[in-house]
Amino acid sequence: MNEEEMKIAGHTAEELENELKASVQYDSSGITVLKGLEAVRQRPGMYIGSTGIDGLHHLVYEVLDNAIDEAMAGFCNDIHVYFEDGEYGEVCTVEDNGRGIPVDIHPGEGKSALEVVLTQLHAGGKFDHNAYKVSGGLHGVGVSCVNALSEWMQVVVHRAPHIYRQIYSKGIPQTEVEIIGDTDRTGTIVSFTPDFTVMEPNSFDYDTLSKRFRELSYLNKGISITVTDKRGGEEKKESFHADGGLASYVKYLNEYKTVLSDPISLEGEGTTEKNGAGDPVSVEVAIQYNDKFDEKVVTFVNNINTREGGTHLSGFKAALSRCFNNQLKNSQKYMKIYSGSLDSKDIAEGLTAVISVKIPNPQFEGQTKMKLGNSSVKGIVDSLVYEKLTNFFDEFPEVLDKLLNKVTQAALGRVAAQKARDNIRKKNEGGGLPGKLADCSMHDPEKCELFIVEGDSAGGSAKSGRDRNFQAILSLWGKMLNVEKAQEAKVLNNEKLLPVIQSIGAGITRYNAGSQSESEEDEDKKKEEKLFDLGKVRYHKIIIMADADVDGSHIRTLLLTFFYRYMRPIIEAGYVYFAMPPLYKFSGPRISKPIYAYTEEERPERLAEAVALTGDVNKVSVQRYKGLGEMNPDQLWETTMNPETRMLGKVHLADAEEADRVFSMLMGEEVEPRREFIEQNATYAQNLDI
Repeated sequence: MNEEEMKIAGHTAEELENELKASVQYDSSGITVLKGLEAVRQRPGMYIGSTGIDGLHHLVYEVLDNAIDEAMAGFCNDIHVYFEDGEYGEVCTVEDNGRGIPVDIHPGEGKSALEVVLTQLHAGGKFDHNAYKVSGGLHGVGVSCVNALSEWMQVVVHRAPHIYRQIYSKGIPQTEVEIIGDTDRTGTIVSFTPDFTVMEPNSFDYDTLSKRFRELSYLNKGISITVTDKRGGEEKKESFHADGGLASYVKYLNEYKTVLSDPISLEGEGTTEKNGAGDPVSVEVAIQYNDKFDEKVVTFVNNINTREGGTHLSGFKAALSRCFNNQLKNSQKYMKIYSGSLDSKDIAEGLTAVISVKIPNPQFEGQTKMKLGNSSVKGIVDSLVYEKLTNFFDEFPEVLDKLLNKVTQAALGRVAAQKARDNIRKKNEGGGLPGKLADCSMHDPEKCELFIVEGDSAGGSAKSGRDRNFQAILSLWGKMLNVEKAQEAKVLNNEKLLPVIQSIGAGITRYNAGSQSESEEDEDKKKEEKLFDLGKVRYHKIIIMADADVDGSHIRTLLLTFFYRYMRPIIEAGYVYFAMPPLYKFSGPRISKPIYAYTEEERPERLAEAVALTGDVNKVSVQRYKGLGEMNPDQLWETTMNPETRMLGKVHLADAEEADRVFSMLMGEEVEPRREFIEQNATYAQNLDI
């Protein structure tokens, strides 16, 4: 019925919408109860995953999920999150303009529904389909778990005409549900301070949490999420709002990349039963290709990030493969270029996609909700994506032409890469190691170290100064390849990188940008594990040793980009380090052992030590090292290689998605984002050789 028909029936569209919302009862009768709360404090990890920083953030997400569920139900469009210092420690507050948690007396419990929801497990509107058709907090333990694990919690509910409040401590009500004022609006304000006698002491991480808030704004277009951090006396504030939805999300993920077209948006609905009588399933997909070589696919179910994928991801990949292979078969132009069948990796090269499914009864594997198990969803996503994408290609043949060119070139590159990989494998099976490698005598990877050294001069000093029992030296020479701009076959055939690949000995493969197709069940993941075997890594300390100048920083960045794109498991396993050679050497009378400063910040303190020993600043000799090659072997050993005296920087991978964006920005084709980054961070630069 359109708006005109509604008017003819005697009602405006607004009046009918209000009547419909009024018919969906959200009061105490919509709250279903399953009891128990003390177990949460005894075994919090069972409910929120861990008691560490991830668990702390999970508490925020659980409260936020309630507001997002109100938004998905059509009753909320404005959410505010605050972090501030409070009486008991840091306070997180989540405020929404939804309907407000019911406060009337629950018929089965004899107490306010607000208290029931906050103090009993499995109590909430998520179990009543009239209250919520679709919800992320499906286990119904969220806000009560947060209450149980909070030193202090306050819930303020606006349900016109009154404002209600109840205060809790460690899950136990400290007050009754009381009226504290009048209001003409609706909404819920939840404030809590975590109980760090149960949780590990930590602090809310603004960057991690704001990333999730941004993500939710993309997944729920039209909703505003504002975060304000008032801790420490300074205020930081951001607002997230995305009318473009998932299309805006893929644009964000491709921010520093050259894209081949605007995002392709695909939306539709299906049902869990073929006759259409089952639960409705809403599917939204956004696709965009870039000119790079990795894949980034992110999947969600009811706003929950399903990091291990599941049936919705399987359906998407099946549809994409079927669609592209059919389009290739129908193209005489591209069949002349590549006449074989496209592999899933060919289609994945340069792909960025976000998949969001909304379903009333999702089946997740485990409490952490990391993988969707509903078998019917695969067919729904498969048929919908295939039909919508085929129609899109029919309507926009110029986009199809660009994408077919991309995937056929990827197929040719895959064939060439396989040949190069076979050659590497043959060399490795023959036991050959590169001539540039000065290996160690030990063979236990846990005890062995590989120093990758810039230049033959520094390499010579390192070889002479090392402990040959457990330290191997590999010298680099010439200009190294920027793998961010190169196809896999070119990387595998590169004479500068081949010695690195052979020395480490575990193989090589192109790793996706944290793509969720990398689940344990995924066939591509299994293939990758065969191509790169972490168990065959010959050294569990791979140390990049370069000069403390601009050229050295470039070498480190190029190598780290290579490891991230082609040997990522060695970073995830904690095998990659940066050597930290000193910048200054202080010597003079009465200084029996040289004093070294490793950073500019250390220089005044080390100089003061030297002056104290000599008694005269004029007697202190200061040497500024410009390169590792200036050090003799003994100095290099003592300052940079001796495990008892050296300093190493360990490389961590905390956020694959953000790492991908930064690598693309620093090492990609786009100059403007890199210039902006340099301008914004120029004041932090040190050790410039100018």
